[in-house]
Amino acid sequence: MKVLFLTAWYPHRYDAMEGLFVRKHAEAVSRYADVCVLYVKEDLHIKKIEVVEQYFNQVKEVYIYYPRLSSTFIRLLYYFKVVLRGLCLIFNQWGKPDVTHANIFVKPAIIGYYLKLRYHIPYVVTEHWSGYLPANGSYARTSRFHQLFVRYVALRASCVMPVSESLAQAMQNNGIKANYFVVNNVVDDFFYKKPIVYQPHDKIRIVHVSCFMEEAKNTFGILRALKQVSAQRSDFEVVFVGTGVDFNHTVAYAESLSFPVGMLHFVGEQTPENVCMWLYNSDFMLVFSNYENAPVVLSESMATGTPIISSAVGGIPEMVSQKEGKLVSVKDEAALRDAIIWMLDHFQEFDPDIIRETARKFTYDEVGKRLLQVYKDAIC
Repeated sequence: MKVLFLTAWYPHRYDAMEGLFVRKHAEAVSRYADVCVLYVKEDLHIKKIEVVEQYFNQVKEVYIYYPRLSSTFIRLLYYFKVVLRGLCLIFNQWGKPDVTHANIFVKPAIIGYYLKLRYHIPYVVTEHWSGYLPANGSYARTSRFHQLFVRYVALRASCVMPVSESLAQAMQNNGIKANYFVVNNVVDDFFYKKPIVYQPHDKIRIVHVSCFMEEAKNTFGILRALKQVSAQRSDFEVVFVGTGVDFNHTVAYAESLSFPVGMLHFVGEQTPENVCMWLYNSDFMLVFSNYENAPVVLSESMATGTPIISSAVGGIPEMVSQKEGKLVSVKDEAALRDAIIWMLDHFQEFDPDIIRETARKFTYDEVGKRLLQVYKDAIC
């Protein structure tokens, strides 16, 4: 079986992390089928089209970078022209796909619909965007024209695959009718294997991993709750992993709260392998987001057997039960403070093996099998 991935987000030469979850889905599928990814990206630094073909493990990747034009309408037409060029290249070299897997509405899904009309190739769509969630509301603020396109191509897809049940419900609440089937994000295999590197720590270690976007991640709320905990006890430290648009503001805010010296550590962006190391060398994970879908970092935490404190938003209650951790209400900093104090005394009561077993559904093999079945159903 040949599967063509079309995506609006994907790792590229300017950002190796953007859309990494899409690449992982492609890798999961590549264990059972031939996969080619077409990613078209506007590039402000070039004056003519550049095509890059490469393999990432078993996944064939075709990148097409194109210069930015001034007119919005012309830019849109040019985008589709570049996509058609990429499709011609792929069809000539790799062959005609059996199914198209579009990632994120709406332009990739429109291309999937075009291929269905032109070549009778069925298409499915994966959606990751949190804009459908009430706490975000970005979809509701898009144009009526955009919303109609999303509804039209979603209804004609063989399957629409949100990454959580809550996202599926939010999409339906926005009037998007489709054949829904939830497919989880993927966790790298090495998260299930304890690394050799050990980071000694005398105090209980809490870890927070995020992209430091305050609107979504509410890191300031975490810091305020931690400040209250620090007034009662000093037997813990907190490691903040990651970077992002609000990273410097977060560090400055932490400094303004005057925590005891050595209680907080901001280690910046880390490789996935280093994130794995920090998880294995921490006693529990701390997340307090205002909205989420199905955050990969929580799946990764579970794969390492690390218990979790999190706000009960989006798809998180589907992931984290009492066996894996403790949930608190969104923005309830008093509840978060109490949960942290409780976890500092009880984290050792969680069974890492039980947590890891729950996370088996996030492996490449399991996610790949679910996607393969979706493709088979679409083709039949």
